[in-house]
Amino acid sequence: MSFKKLYVGNLNYTTNDERLKELFSPFGEVISINILQGRGFGFVEMNTPEAAQEALGKLNNSEFDGRRLIVNEAKPRAEKRGEGRFGGGDRPFRKY
Repeated sequence: MSFKKLYVGNLNYTTNDERLKELFSPFGEVISINILQGRGFGFVEMNTPEAAQEALGKLNNSEFDGRRLIVNEAKPRAEKRGEGRFGGGDRPFRKY
């Protein structure tokens, strides 16, 4: 495994960066935390792939702030298809 960034889902909406850092710190150094407010999920980046793997193994399906966490390897962001309302992307322009 070579990933270091984890997806953390089913977060309590009151969970903040500091609480999440406290949860993940026992497994290694936490490089960054990004909680998407009001969405119930976020991302935690660990300093090594081994730390990320250990955290995933121990914290997935565990109880935290009254919720059962979902912890997975973070997937790369998908490229955006279009550039604005009417253009861009891979769709051909249709002439009439």
